Amino acid sequence: MRRRLNHVPAGLLGCGVVLVAATVIGGVVKGAPGALGAAIGVVGVAVSYLLSGVVVAWADSISPQLTMPVGLATYAIKFTLLAIPLVAFGDSTWPGLHPMAFAIIAAVLGWNAGHIWWAARARIPYVQIDPS
Repeated sequence: MRRRLNHVPAGLLGCGVVLVAATVIGGVVKGAPGALGAAIGVVGVAVSYLLSGVVVAWADSISPQLTMPVGLATYAIKFTLLAIPLVAFGDSTWPGLHPMAFAIIAAVLGWNAGHIWWAARARIPYVQIDPS
């Protein structure tokens, strides 16, 4: 299963960079609650992507046909669990709420940038078909 998770360190690195920047910016803009909100947002994204990666890698280790249904089920469960606190705290006046939202967006971009960087440099075998 370890080889199925080779991309994870690059995504975590991208989120780590965003974590430092978002925490500093959140702290400057909204103080300690802003820094905390930004950190929660970035860590939440990293945990979410990590959880998805592990679950899909596990499903693939059992049977490649399981990757799509398990991946989609994981996606649906994660977004349902995310919707519950968003709806519950949507009217909150906590000063860390906006830094958390912006940090979530930045962390998604950071993880994806790390993943793209990894994919562009990964030694993935492929087959080239002659166009004849």
